[in-house]
Amino acid sequence: MVSKASAMFSRIAPRKARMIADLVRGRDADEAIQLLSFTQKSGAPVLRKIIESAVANAQQAGADIDALFISKATVDKGPNKFNRRWRPRAMGRATRITKGVSHIVIEVDERK
Repeated sequence: MVSKASAMFSRIAPRKARMIADLVRGRDADEAIQLLSFTQKSGAPVLRKIIESAVANAQQAGADIDALFISKATVDKGPNKFNRRWRPRAMGRATRITKGVSHIVIEVDERK
């Protein structure tokens, strides 16, 4: 039984979040949670919370928690129209600094 959890508009750059998603994709859910607890990357706590939420959703649906693994982990780029900053440049100009926003979706499924 597939259960999913998502976090939209997470304030982490998609490139950094994808690095963590690639680390846990295909692993057992409890192994992934333990791995992310000791990972020193900025996106690790965010993905750990999403995986814990997906496991809780699967538990409410009646799935066996010990047989869960991460079947799908996607990180997509969100809109960055909200977090814009301006940096002064030469001759009175300014350039825009855009802060990354991610949509993260985690799906867990039971191993057969």
